[in-house]
Amino acid sequence: MTEFGYFLSCEEFGPDDLVEQARMAEDAGFRSLWISDHFHPWTGEQGHSPFVWSVIGALSQACSLPVETAVTCPTVRIHPALVAQAAATSQVMLDGRFRLGLGSGEALNEHILGGTWPAADVRLDMLEEAVEVIRRLFTGEEVTHRGRHYEVENARLYTLPDTPPPIDISAFGPRAADLAARIGDGFVTTAPDADTVERFRAGDPARPAYAATKVCWAPAREDAVRTAHRIWPTEHLPGELNQILPTPRHFEQASELVTEDTVAGSVACGPDPEEHLRAIRPYVEAGFDRVHIGQIGPDQRGFFDFYRTEVLPLLGGGADNTSSPAPDRTDRTDRTNGGDRS
Repeated sequence: MTEFGYFLSCEEFGPDDLVEQARMAEDAGFRSLWISDHFHPWTGEQGHSPFVWSVIGALSQACSLPVETAVTCPTVRIHPALVAQAAATSQVMLDGRFRLGLGSGEALNEHILGGTWPAADVRLDMLEEAVEVIRRLFTGEEVTHRGRHYEVENARLYTLPDTPPPIDISAFGPRAADLAARIGDGFVTTAPDADTVERFRAGDPARPAYAATKVCWAPAREDAVRTAHRIWPTEHLPGELNQILPTPRHFEQASELVTEDTVAGSVACGPDPEEHLRAIRPYVEAGFDRVHIGQIGPDQRGFFDFYRTEVLPLLGGGADNTSSPAPDRTDRTDRTNGGDRS
C-alpha cells in the first residue's frame, strides 16, 4: 500500500519554516519527509537555499518521521567522502530513519566551484564511483581510493549508525534507471512513470520506489494557479534545461515561456479534493511505495488542514495512523561511539 509523505522545499523556505512544516506534516498524518538539497533556488522568487544537513539535524529533534534527501549530488559540489560522513551522522541522529537519495545533479547547484559541468554520461559515471566510495566508508574501515574521478586517502568514519542508510538513486531516463537498478537500494523520481519503475525493479521486485509531486492548495483555484506559476514555473521547462542552465537568472528567463494556462493544466490547484486525488493517483497506479507531496506557497497551515481532513483520508492515510511517537532522545552517549567498527 502506498504511503504519503511531505516534500520540504529548501528552495522556497528557510530552515525554521522547514522544521515547523515537518511538525505540521507529522500532525496531519504524513508518514515521511523528503527534503531537497540545493545551493541555489531555481529562481529568485523562491528565495531560499539553506544547507540541507543542518536542517536534517534539526528535523531529527523536531519530529519522528523518516527523512530522505531528494536528492543530494555527491559528485561535484561536495566530495562523496563528505556526503558519506553527513549521511552517517544523519542516520545516527534520526535513529535509523534516514535514506540517502542521490542523483547526478544540475549545473545550477554543482558548477559553483568553477569547474566544467560534465556531460550526462560522465555525470552518471561519476555518480557510480561516488556511491562506491560512500558505501566503502559506511563500513567503518579505513579507505584509500584512487579512481577515475575521486581520490580518498586514509579516510575513516568514526561516528557510524548501527545500520548504514539505504542509498536511493534518482532516475528519469533509461540509462539512469539502469544505473539505479545496478547500484541503488531504491529508486526516486518525480514522474509517475510505471515503465521506469518496472525497469528498476526487473532484477529485484522488492526494492522500493519513491516519488514526489507539487500541488498548490488555496481557497480559490485562480489564486493557487497564480501562486504556482509565480513560484514554480521551472517545473514545466522542457528537455534538459533543468540540468544545464547555470543560474537562477537563466531559469527566470526560460520560465517566461511558461504560461499560467500551462500550470493550470498540469498542477493540482485549489480547494477541490478530487483534483488533488487525480494528480496523486497516477503515482499510486505506477507502483510507487511512497509519494511525497509538496505545497507551493506560504499557506502551509491551510494545506495541512486540507490534506488532514479531506485528502489523506481518501488516500487511506490520515492522522489516526501516523508514525509511532518520537523516540526517547535523552541518552545518546552510546550512539556516537557505538558504530566504531575497528
